[in-house]
Amino acid sequence: MVGKPARPGNAIDQTRRMLSLVTYLRERPGARVEDVARAFGITEDELVSDLDVLPMCGTSFRGGDLLDIDTDGERIWWHNPAALGAEAAEPLRLAADEATALLVAARAVSTLPGLRESDRQALLRATAKVEAAAGEQAGASSRLSVTFESEGGVFADVDRAISERRRLWIRYYSPARDELTEREIDPIRLVSVGHTYVEAWCRRSEARRTFRLDRVAEIRILDEPAAPPEIELRDLSEALVQPAAEDPEVVVEVGPGGRWVAEYYPHDSADELPDGGLRITLRTPEPASLRRLALRLGRDGRIVSPSDLADSAREAAREALAAYDGIEARGADVAQVVNGAPDGR
Repeated sequence: MVGKPARPGNAIDQTRRMLSLVTYLRERPGARVEDVARAFGITEDELVSDLDVLPMCGTSFRGGDLLDIDTDGERIWWHNPAALGAEAAEPLRLAADEATALLVAARAVSTLPGLRESDRQALLRATAKVEAAAGEQAGASSRLSVTFESEGGVFADVDRAISERRRLWIRYYSPARDELTEREIDPIRLVSVGHTYVEAWCRRSEARRTFRLDRVAEIRILDEPAAPPEIELRDLSEALVQPAAEDPEVVVEVGPGGRWVAEYYPHDSADELPDGGLRITLRTPEPASLRRLALRLGRDGRIVSPSDLADSAREAAREALAAYDGIEARGADVAQVVNGAPDGR
């Protein structure tokens, strides 16, 4: 396999690469997978991933207009290169709803805080051209507006910091500890896996961390340059949480009702137990976060080791039960007040 790219990749980089890939493959029928990967500075797996997307592209969804590209693992074949020929090109026509959606989205994005001024001006010029082309159809879009939630501003600041290679200060809510923490981070890339995250080097923990944008309570772009250490980028297509070999090991035993844990949590092993349950060994950079899992499992599972984590999970369960007992006791007191004490007082 060829090594990873020197700089982090994102959706824009992938789009540019795939556009170049179309031209490259059209001129080289039967190109070898390893040669193409080397030419683009990506791994063979990344190349194959791009090839899985290209057949969904074309001038329309009619038969023959989509790119017919496949590979046998060694060579790449393009069976209908004429699909993108000059004779296949048709002028783009937007329906009224498409023009409205595009213009509303473009105007909304142009108001994002942190957007680079050059990008903002380019977007406004493109919006003006679409308005002119849409004619009367553009009228409806002027009566609509979109307001971004706070995550939109956080996204813009993170994107700007990555582009300008600057450090960020954030106040971040950690659900595992139920607390707000202040951190300085060197952002590496934005990723979207269900939610949007920034992968960064955390100066507080001196380790790679991933932060969910909607949990960022406050953010500032600092003057200090971002200088994350050279780290290998992880393939996040399978799961966002990918424990490292040096992370602490945790052993969890679950009954038949808790077997789902092995499906949702990356783990080193899952051994069958006589009762139909599993003994699961996994790694996590924050073992304390698994207390919530233990509470969720209830009688369907328990933490076996490390012992201090097992003890803290039991204590958390006792506190939760005590809280419920308190609610029941208060409910009984209220019932006595409403219905009268049993002895008639």
